[in-house]
Amino acid sequence: MAASDLLAGDGISTRVVSLPCWQLFAAQDEAYREQILGGDTLRVGIEAATRFGWTRWLGHDGEFVGMTGFGASAPASDLFPHFGITEEAVAERVRARLGRG
Repeated sequence: MAASDLLAGDGISTRVVSLPCWQLFAAQDEAYREQILGGDTLRVGIEAATRFGWTRWLGHDGEFVGMTGFGASAPASDLFPHFGITEEAVAERVRARLGRG
């Protein structure tokens, strides 16, 4: 939400979607899923885990912000900046992908 607020300040509109259960979302019809995720828009997944499984929802051109491997152990306040899982880092990656960075 904070990254969305930062991007809004730059005139970049976003849609924030929570996807807590991939199986339930996959069970919905394709038109509904496209309505929720947006058609030909940049999709960005953010998770304190690896990209595994996200390509299905982001597409091959989607952006993923998260961990690059397993086994990292530290407080979130240390890990999130290390892996770029911060509102500033997310906003910067979106700006860069949109050519506005």
